Amino acid sequence: MTTVLNVNSLTTLTPEQFYLLCVNNPEAQLERSPQGELIIMSPVGGESGKKEANLIGDLIIWNRQTNLGIVFSSSTIFNLPNGGSRSPDVAWVSLEKWDSLTQEEKDKFPPLCPDFVIELRSKSDRLKPLQDKMLEYLASGLKLGWLINPQNKQVEIYRQNQEVEVLTMPVVLSGEDVLPGLEVNIDY
Repeated sequence: MTTVLNVNSLTTLTPEQFYLLCVNNPEAQLERSPQGELIIMSPVGGESGKKEANLIGDLIIWNRQTNLGIVFSSSTIFNLPNGGSRSPDVAWVSLEKWDSLTQEEKDKFPPLCPDFVIELRSKSDRLKPLQDKMLEYLASGLKLGWLINPQNKQVEIYRQNQEVEVLTMPVVLSGEDVLPGLEVNIDY
């Protein structure tokens, strides 16, 4: 469950101000929409946390074998090119893109869109905001994204300049040309 606060009538937070707000309130899981709305994210339960950890583990194992990029957890916020500040459940950035950042950019909220993200719908999540978030990633330069929806036993695959592909679980997902050789079995 998320709560959206429209603070635009009071202030428009810059990326730096949003960063400071998060640093000063570490117990709050926050995101910022491209329109400047604050989004308060609820923590997930044990089942969702377990699934998320397994997905991160699958990606880390693949990445250690290929050494093609950097894997990030849901605690990482990215300042997207379109103005939003988002924290996907799982994210991956190519080494080339990561190495193009300064140390200060790496230490704060990286100013980039991951090349690959996974959003895992928890029981308290509404589907439409997650789908909108995936489209926001695409508009910011995402190459490949998976929206895993255990409640409907479906996975939505997001790719640049293509229609969203919907697959039924169980399914083996491919990292395609973004994450070559990655295959993840989704059977929740």
